[in-house]
Amino acid sequence: DGTSCVSVCARCLAKSDGVISIQDNRISIWSVGDLGNVGLNGEYQGEPQLLCDIRHNGDVMDMQTLSANQRWEKAHYHVDRDASCGGAACTGVICSNPEIVTVGEDGRINLFRADQKDAVRTIDNADSSTLHAVTFLRTTEILTVNSIGQLKIWDLRQQRNEPSQIFSLTGDRVPLHCVDRHPNQQHIVATGGQDGMLSIWDIRQGTMPVSLLNAHEAEMWEVHFHPSNPDHLFTCSEDGSLWHWDTSTSVSEKPSFLHQGGRSTTYFSHNTINQSVVSAWLSNDPTKDRMEITNLIPNQTLSVNSLDILGPCLVYGTDAEAIYVNRHLFA
Repeated sequence: DGTSCVSVCARCLAKSDGVISIQDNRISIWSVGDLGNVGLNGEYQGEPQLLCDIRHNGDVMDMQTLSANQRWEKAHYHVDRDASCGGAACTGVICSNPEIVTVGEDGRINLFRADQKDAVRTIDNADSSTLHAVTFLRTTEILTVNSIGQLKIWDLRQQRNEPSQIFSLTGDRVPLHCVDRHPNQQHIVATGGQDGMLSIWDIRQGTMPVSLLNAHEAEMWEVHFHPSNPDHLFTCSEDGSLWHWDTSTSVSEKPSFLHQGGRSTTYFSHNTINQSVVSAWLSNDPTKDRMEITNLIPNQTLSVNSLDILGPCLVYGTDAEAIYVNRHLFA
């Protein structure tokens, strides 16, 4: 409904708490217990306890946690902010305490601070298409993805309301739905979109992805590098699958998942003196380094809409109106 909310809650998973949004448009905070309730398959076996919840007008599109309580009405809108209708969906939010950035269906970017009532900055016409997701590259830079297959970098230090760089998929303009950056090497970015493919980008060079990888059979809704083990990446999809991508070892007997044919795939050479520091995600030889890919829920049939990771814990939510917690991620 165009509203951006930040609720007071414990850090997700750090204290065994999970934050979820459910179908009747409420935001809820749940406690999922302790390690004593974990089954042999690593999934939580106990009964989750509802700690608190609040009503929320409109669908909940994205969430971040922050130690503050603030509400910004009609952060996103199509024509007239003061009109009783016409609110635009707030499709993505990212926090870097105390800064909060939101993007929306209206192509608008808002920069808020948790301790201020009004927006610090608004870029009204940031994009002519829907902005689906946003992430911080650095303290002063954000990256957005849109519905025509573009990534755009925005330098918040600059007063110009224009992106400093634009990247795009070749061929058809496939909408991009999600984005995440490598936690240690900020120039490495992963995106996923409507075609279910995983794209890896090196924003230091070129304007196209380093590689396109065959992934899901339907829309990819979320992509996340593991925050402390970034050789591991996780994606979830409308097709009911949740994939674990592992580049920590070369698995020569595994089939290649690199996309061949169809949309153009470009590999850039990396002239680095010490090749050992080059991330496996940027390998320019698709026949040399293979990755191990595991579907963590092979029997799932309904859409997996969201996921989050912290340490050995993985949480994901599905269209089955269920939240799953896996505490033995690397078991």
